[in-house]
Amino acid sequence: MSDLMPAPGSAPGPGVPKPVAPPRPSERAWRPDVPIDVALTLAPHRRGGSDPAWRRTPDGAVWRTARTPDGPATLRIVTIERAGEVRAQAWGPGAEWSLERLPGLLGADDDVAGFADLLAALARSARAGETEQARRAMFVARLAARHPGLRIGRSLRVFEALVPAVLEQKVVGREAWRAWRWLVRRYGEAAPGPAPEGMTVIPPPEVWRQIPSWDWHRAGAEAVRARTVVNAARHAEKLEATCGGAGSAEADRLLRALPGIGVWTSAEVRQRAHGDPDAPSVGDYHLPSIVGWALTGQKTDDAGMLALLEPFRGHRHRVIKLIELSGIRPPARGPRMPARDYRSF
Repeated sequence: MSDLMPAPGSAPGPGVPKPVAPPRPSERAWRPDVPIDVALTLAPHRRGGSDPAWRRTPDGAVWRTARTPDGPATLRIVTIERAGEVRAQAWGPGAEWSLERLPGLLGADDDVAGFADLLAALARSARAGETEQARRAMFVARLAARHPGLRIGRSLRVFEALVPAVLEQKVVGREAWRAWRWLVRRYGEAAPGPAPEGMTVIPPPEVWRQIPSWDWHRAGAEAVRARTVVNAARHAEKLEATCGGAGSAEADRLLRALPGIGVWTSAEVRQRAHGDPDAPSVGDYHLPSIVGWALTGQKTDDAGMLALLEPFRGHRHRVIKLIELSGIRPPARGPRMPARDYRSF
């Protein structure tokens, strides 16, 4: 044995780093009243296949980072089917905050029973001659039966949902996700704990306010979207306060009062941060055609979509979500929306 090597079992010599024990996670086990599909419920928080703040590992666990009021956190969630429970581990200053609000994130407060009652009432409307309305209700009920574990959860993090929604305005998904990925990796911080490689925590609002124009350009976000995010960052505290009881309607009012934020962006934020099942994404490029085709076999516009969804008021976003999950789409006959790369402008 070399004189430079310590004997087996001995303490490391000078200059040899001691092994660092992995940080101990905070943990919680939660038993929901009904089965919950964790990955499906958390999927709206994922922004593209390489989102640095969301990951699903081969063991079935969903990893998610967040910037909580207490600081950054990494959350690992897995379903233990044989025990009928969800188990979560969290790391970082925001670990306890994240675990305390785990049920809400997974839709514990989602009014699924109310939705079932609504569908049943609409199905009974056939007796009053509303046969087409009843047919649509039964169609939606069949879609819901395919995804019994879907819940509309709430993250309670408005700005975290707002930034990627603004980046997705009027562009194709892959363009927005590229900008989100570039900015979060450049200005965020490494996820606490043993998160999968490359996971990052979204920067705080004060950092977004300081991102220089050339880095927005390098990310592929033009000046309009950059200004919208920077301005929203100045009002982040007031926006976050709507999760403390003011609710989705007040969040809608405040969001739409900000330049560059309209009905579509507000809905996308409230769906995720407030868990609003009745916030339809009006103004979406594809949704009206998809909803119209699924419910009537004909494409429609925003006004037509809202008219078709009116009987489902209270759950209009949920109905749209179920239709999207069905895979039903009108035939693709027109040109695709092109991806623009602002980095070359």
